Amino acid sequence: MMAERVIVSAPGRICLFGEHQDFLGLPVIACPIDLDIRITATPRADSSFHIEMADIGETDEFDATAPLAYRHERDYVRSATNILRRQGLQITRCYDCTINGTIPINAGAASSSALTVAWITLLLNTQDHGLPMRPVDIASWAYEAEVVEFDEPGGMMDHYTSALGGLLYIETNPPISVQQLPAELDSFVVGESLVPKETTAVLRESRQAVAEGLDILRRRLSDFDFRTTPREQAQPLFSEMRAEVRRRIKAQFINRDLCQQARQLLSQPTFDQEQLGELLLEHQRQLRDGIGVSHPKLDTLIEASRQAGALGGKLNGSGGGGTMFAYAPDRQQEVKEAIDAAGGRGQIVSVRGGVSVTVDGA
Repeated sequence: MMAERVIVSAPGRICLFGEHQDFLGLPVIACPIDLDIRITATPRADSSFHIEMADIGETDEFDATAPLAYRHERDYVRSATNILRRQGLQITRCYDCTINGTIPINAGAASSSALTVAWITLLLNTQDHGLPMRPVDIASWAYEAEVVEFDEPGGMMDHYTSALGGLLYIETNPPISVQQLPAELDSFVVGESLVPKETTAVLRESRQAVAEGLDILRRRLSDFDFRTTPREQAQPLFSEMRAEVRRRIKAQFINRDLCQQARQLLSQPTFDQEQLGELLLEHQRQLRDGIGVSHPKLDTLIEASRQAGALGGKLNGSGGGGTMFAYAPDRQQEVKEAIDAAGGRGQIVSVRGGVSVTVDGA
């Protein structure tokens, strides 16, 4: 492969249902979109990688034959390299790499996970090794490199969606399982709020409050299982929780059940589009009013989308800023323009496949 250029494209994603639930071991429904992180790699003759990340104005250079020190938190290219080396990968070919993308950065559309998936895919496709190259293995290693390695609070939805592609129902409680849903889904518009988000702080605050509530439920209900215990059985104990915790726990139960309703709806190629829109809006209400992770700008963009004909929409990612998306069959252009007019940045997107690799002779 020394004479060939390699191009890896890993997509971002939208989370339809299960937002703020994958780190709790609850299911999610997500799909990749045709915004991506792209790595273009040209062979070098030495043992160093040279990396240019023009979108964020950063560069990196390292000898990939030895364990790598991290320059800062979330140093994902280096952490992904370390993870694969621990798995036994011997790196014998190095590259000049240009990394760029169309996924909004730090906006909830999984740009960092796409980067990690893309880099792992690049290494697996350019080195001689006996490691598995299944998308599920790529996703698992990417999760380890991004979340476990830096003790972050996030889940694994992003990595599986970017690696596998398609409309996915993901059981995030180990052992992880992934089901491809047959619904023919499209007609989305992503809107950037242009408000930076604080992923780690938002997720950690949400996780701590929910953990407090779950501790009460586990102590009081001997057979409690957040995945299966009916909300009606748990609800009498909500009064024992602080108001902030009670509000979030209730919303998490509602969102858990919404995910199952959506799974049933999307388990056929054609479905009731208006019902999907209503479920998305109810999920957004719980994220906004229950879990408290929306933002006034996101709310404005969602409402503008509805006024322009979207059937539904919600925040995308951890919230507190970042992106939203609208579900807008036959109204995508109108909704994009409404998002722009409301002070956001709209992009019409399509559902795509997972990470891909192209090799050419350039």
